[in-house]
Amino acid sequence: MGARERTIGVGIVGLSATGGWGAGAHVPALSAAGGFELRGLVGGSTTSARAASEVHGVPAYRSVERLAQAEDIDLVVVTVKTPRHRELVLPALAAGRPVFCEWPLAVDLGEAEEIASAARAVPTFVGLQGRSSPTFRWLAGLVSDGYVGEVLSATVSSTVTEWGGPVAQRMLYTLDRTLGATMLGIAFGHAIDAASMVVGDLQDVVATTAVRHPHVRLGGGDRLVPMTADDQIAVSGRLPNGAILSAHQRGGTAAGSSFSMVIDGTAGTLEVTAPDHPHVVPVLVRGARRGEPLTTLTRPDDPYRHLAQTPIHSLVHAYAGIGHTLRGGPRTVPDFAHAVRRHRLLDAITRSAETGRRIDL
Repeated sequence: MGARERTIGVGIVGLSATGGWGAGAHVPALSAAGGFELRGLVGGSTTSARAASEVHGVPAYRSVERLAQAEDIDLVVVTVKTPRHRELVLPALAAGRPVFCEWPLAVDLGEAEEIASAARAVPTFVGLQGRSSPTFRWLAGLVSDGYVGEVLSATVSSTVTEWGGPVAQRMLYTLDRTLGATMLGIAFGHAIDAASMVVGDLQDVVATTAVRHPHVRLGGGDRLVPMTADDQIAVSGRLPNGAILSAHQRGGTAAGSSFSMVIDGTAGTLEVTAPDHPHVVPVLVRGARRGEPLTTLTRPDDPYRHLAQTPIHSLVHAYAGIGHTLRGGPRTVPDFAHAVRRHRLLDAITRSAETGRRIDL
């Protein structure tokens, strides 16, 4: 078997026997992408690791170090809570193993820079799956090919029921603004990254944020728990060509989750909508050239079209891209250096909201 056809052995950190993003998304995604084989795992405890080993039929390792040093492991995938990313990613990098880590990469910019620096020449990949979405790649091509002409403005609206709605016990850490897994990092981070792939990165930013739900309900009961993570984030700034991007991320919305992006240009308009996070649900695209009504546009087909209605569709494309890179092809999946750039934007938003100043990026 040649280098381009070889099977890539995968070890997942945080793989459970009872569900979660690792078992529910990563395992089926790497299987659907083809060319990957699950060969090991690290659990949250000895008991959970043993149970996961029995369910998934692969060895459970006592530590990330041992997993990364195993001869048949070619890629370490980290799917645990954000506050633990640093302690688990660094040993895998030290062993020289390529790492695919879920987003957010770190709890803050400084930690993200440390992790990226440790990668050196080791291939890395970060779970900003919107960049692997065939729809958003197609949108980026439409804009770069001049469908809307010169971009004049882009408006992004993203709403989620989390960060204001009832929270499960296991998700309490997402309410703490110091732990990195906040609405700013997760919901806004994914939304703005996908939008940036289409229209370009913000060159500066001015932001207003607020905590409008200082207490949220725990589970379905009446007990209230404190929340320090922002649930309102309003951002504006200039794009590379001078166009204006404005974005509003809202949490705890009574009407449910949604996403929309409108791109206006000198020659046309694109309107992008989704009923939830755009990297995990189908996205509707409508467009109009100047003087014409908006009509639904159909993107080109893709090899995983049978998964288009599933939450793992973009993740399957990410794994396909990772496999292509590890077999010697060009990179299509963002790496840790890209994650640092995105963390730099989130840091600038926080600083702008605190100081009331526009921050250059």
